[in-house]
Amino acid sequence: MSAFHYAFKVKDIESTRKFYVEILGCKEGRSTASWIDFNFFGNQLSGHVSDSIPELDYCGKVDGISVPIPHFGCLLDHATFERIQRKLEAENIEFVVKPQLRYEGKVGEQMTMFVFDFSGNPIEFKSFSSQDDVFKE
Repeated sequence: MSAFHYAFKVKDIESTRKFYVEILGCKEGRSTASWIDFNFFGNQLSGHVSDSIPELDYCGKVDGISVPIPHFGCLLDHATFERIQRKLEAENIEFVVKPQLRYEGKVGEQMTMFVFDFSGNPIEFKSFSSQDDVFKE
């Protein structure tokens, strides 16, 4: 297994559970009153309650689009990307970057979208047209 683990700050457990379990469909793992784990598409996320969530910087410039830094995300197959997109739209989750095709006709062609979770953490979802392009130059 080569999954990653990412621990990040959240404002509370309940809104975090609602976003990741009810909206994204992630399976909840262990939790306490101050942290909660999720299976985030095969990776372990661990949300820790904090009242000191840092401000974002939109210093990332990708294909002419300003993106918030830091952010995390996931590479998905096309069907899963579309399912997540439909669920986010149905829940009226505002897109930071609306679903769009990036690098059309080039190496690295991908669908991408950014949203904020309920604690303000930016999340990017991607779906490459060819999985062979994920690490190509």
